Amino acid sequence: TYNHFFGAILAFTGIEIMLFKTGLAETIAAAMLGTSWLLVLGAFMVVSWLATRISLTARSLGAQYAALGGFIIAEALIFVPILYIAEQRAGGNVISSAATVTFIGFAVLTGVAWYTRKDFSFMRGILTWGGIIALVAIVGAVIFKFELGIWFSLAMIALAGAAILYDTSNILHHYPEDRYVGAALRLFASVALMFWY
Repeated sequence: TYNHFFGAILAFTGIEIMLFKTGLAETIAAAMLGTSWLLVLGAFMVVSWLATRISLTARSLGAQYAALGGFIIAEALIFVPILYIAEQRAGGNVISSAATVTFIGFAVLTGVAWYTRKDFSFMRGILTWGGIIALVAIVGAVIFKFELGIWFSLAMIALAGAAILYDTSNILHHYPEDRYVGAALRLFASVALMFWY
């Protein structure tokens, strides 16, 4: 699972580097920022749901890998506008700082789950409810044109941290051994959420 997770991180990073080095990032960022963010978010949610479902239910290992690959590409594309803005306004240091803080958070939370061996599956309802509240807040902010602010970002980092604990616990206690690709996808999604915020 963790080999696939780190492979997903490397693939995501490679795609982002390629998009920025070739200049495609500017074109993609302009296109995505010029359209309704709700359409972009909706498309990403559909891809995310399909990829997760396929990676966790498909019998074919090839289908599971295709789902993971599709999800990595979707994540890379949805990250382009925020990374482009961060690079233009604050330089590359803010991106590397966010990546470092995300890695430290991931390592600490993974360490907690592995060290305690606690089953965090009770968090599923909390994560579901938190995700619904976040989605409603994001849609409301787009429709009514208001800023969500720093407190929302902190709440989303906390939600992502809880998701990392939950996913790590599921890897330890609940995922079947043949679902390592799906487990890696879920963990990658949680870490990407933390990196975003």
